[in-house]
Amino acid sequence: MEKDGRPNWDSPMQFVLACVSYAVGLGNVWRFPYLCQLHGGGGFLIPYLIMLLLEGLPLFCMELAIGQKMRLGSIGAWTSISPYLGGLGLASVVTSLYLCLYYNVINAWSFWYLFHSFQECEVATPTQYFFYRETLNISSSIEEHGGIHTGQALCLVLAWAITYLFIVRGVKSTGKVVYFTATFPYLVLFIYLIRGVTLHGAINGLKYMFTPKMAELANPRAWINAATQIFFSLGLGFGSLIAFDQAIIVSLINSGTSIFASIVTFAIYGFKATLNYEDCLDRMRILLLNTFDLAEDAISMDSVLEWIEKLNTTYPEQFAQIADKVREGECNLEKELDTAVEGTGLAFIVYSEAIKNMPLPQLWSVLYFFMLLLLGMGSMLGNVTAIITPLRDFKIMSRMSNELFSGLVCVFCLLLGLGFTTTSGNYWFTIFNDYTATFSLLLIVLIEVIAVSYIYGIKRFEKDIEDMLGHRPNWYWKIMWAVTSPLLLIGLFIFYIISYIQGGTPTYQAWNKELGESVVMEYPVFGQVIIVLLLVSSVSCVPLTALYAFCRKRKERAYEKRPSPVSTVSV
Repeated sequence: MEKDGRPNWDSPMQFVLACVSYAVGLGNVWRFPYLCQLHGGGGFLIPYLIMLLLEGLPLFCMELAIGQKMRLGSIGAWTSISPYLGGLGLASVVTSLYLCLYYNVINAWSFWYLFHSFQECEVATPTQYFFYRETLNISSSIEEHGGIHTGQALCLVLAWAITYLFIVRGVKSTGKVVYFTATFPYLVLFIYLIRGVTLHGAINGLKYMFTPKMAELANPRAWINAATQIFFSLGLGFGSLIAFDQAIIVSLINSGTSIFASIVTFAIYGFKATLNYEDCLDRMRILLLNTFDLAEDAISMDSVLEWIEKLNTTYPEQFAQIADKVREGECNLEKELDTAVEGTGLAFIVYSEAIKNMPLPQLWSVLYFFMLLLLGMGSMLGNVTAIITPLRDFKIMSRMSNELFSGLVCVFCLLLGLGFTTTSGNYWFTIFNDYTATFSLLLIVLIEVIAVSYIYGIKRFEKDIEDMLGHRPNWYWKIMWAVTSPLLLIGLFIFYIISYIQGGTPTYQAWNKELGESVVMEYPVFGQVIIVLLLVSSVSCVPLTALYAFCRKRKERAYEKRPSPVSTVSV
């Protein structure tokens, strides 16, 4: 990009690796596997792949084509298409800012796990105790406020310091770093794949993943989750594609990585579920042996369920004494596999429980959490770029040195992000994770595709692509941009609003210290107000900027119509 003085990439490979490093992140490791599990294993893959073809690829190509044509950040690119669309770029910057605030907190947790070992607790598993009590020092609800967790705050400072060092020289330093950040996670995932499929019970997890519950195809939530997962993982609507100028192959690499990471995840998850199932069977076996005074080898692990039915039929009165214990501790492998753990729970609790049951757990722990750290840092490069690049298009920002401006952005995000290191910080983290992006991304991407297709014009857009690639896009792309993608996005947007209104008071998972488990609680009024503000704060940039552009244009026209003063010369 010589014409505007922006640095270029040293090589095409460096550029592709930067794109992969941004697009492939934590969402591939924990969000996609969770959604896959939530919607019936392989049944989620069907709407995901359909939405990839109908939404992901067309919109991905649209944003990268805009980036190649405009050579500007998101704000400048959309303003050049129409002064009324500048708010789209601003909305993308606000959404990326929200993402940066809490995304680096996950990197701070990864640092924390690298620096510490697990501890025991009586009322919770060691991994639960370490995550909720040591890592988060979590309060019992969002209404219980406390001080900053010093250790977590220091880890967050370290995370932002490394992010700054990675991005301080812009493309040049980013290009050097991505050779490592883009490739090492694949090496670790491949090692985990080999280790995972050899674990006892791994096949149960893989069967669960690839055995679809076809009824989920009729669930609208499965389709909207598939679409939003694509938006999150590809970075659609964040403005980073416009900044990065990415290639279409990245979208295929991203989706392939999600499925690959899910295979690894479900193999390990199958191992964990099988261990829990067999522990349950062993408890039932001991209970039956002690209650009915049977020989030690009378009941095997494989025959526990048969013996329960047999003893219940043969000795009903004696069995009635332990019926409640049998009912409470019912052993069911499918139930263990159905226990969905979202986001940080899957990445930091479930994986940790699996790791501690492996040989050489310290080695597997270091590899896994270092991989999470690299995935998070790789994505942070793109997230911060999505803020810095469009803001640098403003004259006042362009006068600052890159080091100073990048430092100010990082310090600003760090100071705001310290709120997530308080005792109630994880509940605010959940709010940001659930509500800052989905609604805004749906609306941003919808307006983008309408703006390109009907304001900028499909014919004009085709010509731009021909100028860049030497040929016009085929009928598939034109149909997707003009008809299919807008209609699908409108449907998803309407469904999201309806589901939010009909869903009642928003709830969250609060950690109960006495029970050693999470309980469902409703958000207080102030929490609901914050949710609404987060939902509208980014999307409101679109109409407000359009209104500002309209008033400014109207004022300019009124000034032009004013008659020029006529000077008279008296004789």
